[in-house]
Amino acid sequence: MDIRLASGHDAESWDTYVAAHPHGTFFHRYGWKRLIESTYGYPGHYLLAERSGVICGVLPLGEVRHLLFGHSLISVPFCVYGGVLADDEETRTALEVRAIALAQELGVSHLETRNERPMRDDWKRKDGLYVTFKREISADHDANMNAIPRKQRAMVRKGIKAGLVGEPDDGIDHLYAAYSESVRNLGTPVFPKAHFRAIRAEFGDDVDVITVRHEGQVVASVMNYYFRDQVLPFYGGGINAARNLAANDFMYWEVMRRAAERGCRLFDFGRSKVDTGSYSFKKHWGFEPVPLSYEYFLVKATEMPDLNPNNPKYRLFINAWKRLPVGVSRLIGPWLARGLA
Repeated sequence: MDIRLASGHDAESWDTYVAAHPHGTFFHRYGWKRLIESTYGYPGHYLLAERSGVICGVLPLGEVRHLLFGHSLISVPFCVYGGVLADDEETRTALEVRAIALAQELGVSHLETRNERPMRDDWKRKDGLYVTFKREISADHDANMNAIPRKQRAMVRKGIKAGLVGEPDDGIDHLYAAYSESVRNLGTPVFPKAHFRAIRAEFGDDVDVITVRHEGQVVASVMNYYFRDQVLPFYGGGINAARNLAANDFMYWEVMRRAAERGCRLFDFGRSKVDTGSYSFKKHWGFEPVPLSYEYFLVKATEMPDLNPNNPKYRLFINAWKRLPVGVSRLIGPWLARGLA
């Protein structure tokens, strides 16, 4: 077995391997390396394992360095899934050993892998913090509507009766306006506009934006990722008027409806922190939470990082951020958000 750093020449074969692997995800794709390097200047260290010139495993890693949030090696920054994909245990172990050596060589505080299932019982692991929500969907719109619990189904119908209209959006301006206002209201810094432009440019037709209007006014918008037969609405939000219109409820139904027409058969509602608003919202759709296994090998750190809004030391900051004018939050938020990878 040979393990080496992948280069641009390996991109096509890397993505072919990811697409064929049963545990491959949109976030394992090679394009994330190009994106984090070009948009943030963070080095991508993408480890590739081969036997006789044939790929038998991959491990995408991004090196994040921020004045406030420290120095880390993550699989994968700005993504919710990651970790090793391998043909067998020998390859998986070899890639993780190489990643540990790289983390020590770089002098990071910790190495983090964002797994969908437990991988290393000898590493630190965050249990009970993050979950994901997935459910199969049908080609039949009525079947999908009827699978939504009654109270949530009523919210979707409320949006339909309000005359909301969902449409594909070729740009990111409407998305950015709605999303940045939404995350400000949650006390979270927004990513730079260049982040969203880069995602669309890098992944082409495997990313789209659905924007919802009411009487011509944009009230909500969401960016969606497509991988194999899966859809994952990732960055979504609405303005203050969206709540009374049930615009967010209508928006995710619109994504589901359009994804089914596109041939998707799995709706991935994505990651949420347990007992947060987004967690409750997704449960109301009838999705059951599945724990994620984020695992850590500590290098210079003595404990796992705790960059989450439930951490009491961030409570004052979050409450203050919610009171910022949206324009100010868009100005200073991107510098903070680049460290919240």
